[in-house]
Amino acid sequence: MAKTGVLSSDPTVRAKAVELKKELQRLVRTIVDDDDYSIHAIDRAKDALCALRGLNMFNKRSSPATFKLREAVPCPEEFKCPLSNELMRDPVILASGQTYDRPFIQKWLSAGNRTCPRTQQVLSHTSLTPNHLIREMISQWCKSQGIELPNPEQCGREEGITEAECDRFFSLLDKLSAAVPEQKEAAKELRLLTKKVPSFRALFGESVDAITQLLTPLSRCNSQSGVHPDLQEDVITTLLNLSIHDSNKKLVAETPMVVPLLMEALRSGTIETRSNAAATLFTLSALDSNKVLIGKSGVLKPLIDLLDEGHPLTMKDVASAIFNLCIIHENKARALRDGAVRVILKKIMDGVHVDELLAILAMLSTHQRAIEEMGELGAVPCLLRIVRESNCERNKENCIAILHTVCLNDRTKWKALKEEEITYGTISKLARDGTSRSKRKANGILERLRRAINITHTA
Repeated sequence: MAKTGVLSSDPTVRAKAVELKKELQRLVRTIVDDDDYSIHAIDRAKDALCALRGLNMFNKRSSPATFKLREAVPCPEEFKCPLSNELMRDPVILASGQTYDRPFIQKWLSAGNRTCPRTQQVLSHTSLTPNHLIREMISQWCKSQGIELPNPEQCGREEGITEAECDRFFSLLDKLSAAVPEQKEAAKELRLLTKKVPSFRALFGESVDAITQLLTPLSRCNSQSGVHPDLQEDVITTLLNLSIHDSNKKLVAETPMVVPLLMEALRSGTIETRSNAAATLFTLSALDSNKVLIGKSGVLKPLIDLLDEGHPLTMKDVASAIFNLCIIHENKARALRDGAVRVILKKIMDGVHVDELLAILAMLSTHQRAIEEMGELGAVPCLLRIVRESNCERNKENCIAILHTVCLNDRTKWKALKEEEITYGTISKLARDGTSRSKRKANGILERLRRAINITHTA
């Protein structure tokens, strides 16, 4: 059966397509078969592909006789979009002063980017201004080549947010300053939109005021009556959705009311609100600058308190946030001051989220105060039992790393380590069968114990 396609409706278009395909095949063969192929061959192949795509696209949108865009005619570089390297149909000016084709720069901005693709300049705003001069020059060039450009409206907004959607977005932000019922309705819709449509997350990043407006219901609530739980949950969850975008992380964290309101949510929200607040802190703390900012705010205390409560729905997000924040040394000191070792060790002893909490404990063990606390709280027997009984290599590795640090810094624990080795051979087994890191740490402990025995015998 003969194949039918969008290019079969007009003989002229069909003939042009066949010609382009032959040219493309010849160029591809040259590139594939010849080790010394030229960059010019690649450019010509790309032009042929663009022309073929143009025939396909505009044949679907209109009658073939009307649009002949993207014939295989060399296009002046100044008429090409820097993102697509194709002839611009709807040129617009970005805040950096650079000109791009609207659909492509909208896609760039909708992905959450706030820099100019060409200059990497941070954008003061993301409004797009039609470049009428370039549009007219492109139009004149197309006429001289017998090419007819479509009207910008016909190009449509294939990517990103339409003007109607933008208007809806700002309308919802305005409602957040209205009465509580309208606030609840607007917050719920923004939560859904930022979850399902990445472009709406990017819209928040286009204006610093948008995040401030989102927080209005929480920052202006009556302290006696408090904020409505559902409203708080929707606003906090919207913040979580926004923080997923890498380009939003710095902006969200540096908005003055964000971290204090997340701390309040950790203390007083519904279980889902508290879990999402912890998840937001985890996501924001992916940036080192945010780790510092968030750590200074005092947020580790409510996180550790929530960990101590031990609700199953919050544990993983809370542990992840604490781990991320404690990567930098100053936050380790803050976590220790806020009682992290006691809470974490108790959970590990109870068998709760052992994997995640052992990773945090191993990180904290590089701080002298953590070693002292672990010694006082009976961590050594617990860690030796996990090494002996666990089937998880990562847990064994974290345990032996902590025990190695203890061994180096606290001689009073050598006796317990030696008795474990005599009774079960736990450390020798790990030195023989563990991961490379586990073997290194276990051998370090064994060497230290052997030296201690030799010193005793010599004495």
